[in-house]
Amino acid sequence: MIRRAMIFAAGRGERMRPLTDTTPKPLLEVGGKRLIEHHLEKLAAIGIAEVVINISHLAEQFPAALGDGSRWGLRIHYSDEGPVPLETGGGIRHALPLLGAAPFIGVSGDILSDFDYARLPAEPTGLAHLVMVPNPDFHPRGDFWLDGDRLNEDEQGERLTFGNIGVYRAELLADQPDARFKLLPMFQRAMRAGRLSGERHDGWWSNLGTPAQLLAADMQTKTG
Repeated sequence: MIRRAMIFAAGRGERMRPLTDTTPKPLLEVGGKRLIEHHLEKLAAIGIAEVVINISHLAEQFPAALGDGSRWGLRIHYSDEGPVPLETGGGIRHALPLLGAAPFIGVSGDILSDFDYARLPAEPTGLAHLVMVPNPDFHPRGDFWLDGDRLNEDEQGERLTFGNIGVYRAELLADQPDARFKLLPMFQRAMRAGRLSGERHDGWWSNLGTPAQLLAADMQTKTG
């Protein structure tokens, strides 16, 4: 069983301005609760015990809003990246001392979906296992090809979009410096080695990048 998870929450949310001028995007409300609370509830429901949240933009608001996680039966650790976010790759690398050596769930704090986190493999066959979704209108070209349960950039299988949900092994980037860097090159390296698996999710999934997308997700959560 996976015991730890990380929620990526350090970004500035530029496209969500002016809302994010005063509130971090994961703390905006959707369906009557903060966006990040949807993830905390889902993670607690599958037995996650500890959650690491990386923070940067308006970082002080997260502990004030979420506390130590006890209201969800979780223990929350905050990985403060300082005034400049470290990108997703650098954010994970910086948080590895809090995440430990075992595989952990990683999910972006600015998406919502009906994906069941219990479906994720406790022991991915490679360095990471990613949830892929059909290409949305705002990203029609997709990211990687999914061929069976293997992700590649060799145009084998179906080209899909990374849904920002996955399981990661620390080895994916443990050899990287504790610095600012993107996650994509780590995925590409793993794919070339045949060590990146994935699955397709055909249910509801929404990336909340703009106020309009936030409103649409709010309506979806209220109507089911």
